[in-house]
Amino acid sequence: MADHPKAFVTGFPIRHSRSPLIHGYWLKKYGVEGSYQAIEIAPEGFADFVRSLQNNGYTGGNVTIPHKEMAFALCKKRDSAAEDIGAVNTLWFEDGELWGGNTDAYGFLANLDALGAGWDNGDKALVLGAGGASRAVVYALKQRGFNDIRIVNRTVDRAQALADRFGYGTSAHGWQAIPELLQDATFVVNTTSLGMEGKDDLSIDLSFANSNALLTDIVYVPLETPLLKTARAHGLRTVDGLGMLLHQAVPGFRHWFGATPEVTPELRALILADMDRSNHSGTSI
Repeated sequence: MADHPKAFVTGFPIRHSRSPLIHGYWLKKYGVEGSYQAIEIAPEGFADFVRSLQNNGYTGGNVTIPHKEMAFALCKKRDSAAEDIGAVNTLWFEDGELWGGNTDAYGFLANLDALGAGWDNGDKALVLGAGGASRAVVYALKQRGFNDIRIVNRTVDRAQALADRFGYGTSAHGWQAIPELLQDATFVVNTTSLGMEGKDDLSIDLSFANSNALLTDIVYVPLETPLLKTARAHGLRTVDGLGMLLHQAVPGFRHWFGATPEVTPELRALILADMDRSNHSGTSI
């Protein structure tokens, strides 16, 4: 093991990850003698990379697309969030054994708690999309007590598979059902890539929305997505998705470096400045 703890983020590709900026900020702020780096690993090399972590001095790291499911399979033990979501985004060692966790749901909830007071006062949620990200969102909503979670997807079979995974309190619907489902939903979240920079806009008619609803988007580039801009125009409360990225990093840092970091306005400003630089330089996110 190295003298100082070292951690990583790996994906394919990984060059645009902001995790090194986040963890580098915390390492400096808390005076931790450690390191965190981005390592690009192709899928065919991922299993060997994970098996060699301890020999290479790593205390753990983050895993992103497309490795989350493979990481799940490689872990000896997993936390309850990873088990229910079926994917791992955080690795660490305990007593020599490789553990896997999923912090996406934690980050999702912490962001809303910080910026959307009272967002969970209702029990009816509308989830747009049924991909990998939506699994963490549905898990989080069930943990927070929502008992009527409507999953909407253009391919209804995918929405049904997700509803079947989580069982009671979840239901599957086609895209055309959105106007009706909006009427009494107190919480709406976009888990698709629609509205992301370079992707098609997410266009739905929010004139049907419950006036007390809060809307959020897991997309954070741009910070105010077309969905959030439309929601504000209708007088609805919104929370952007950047905080989910920041908060989901907290548990991993605690595992690897032994300190529990805070998500502060200064950290948010640091990431926003980096996003602005990337936009002006033409770099994709």
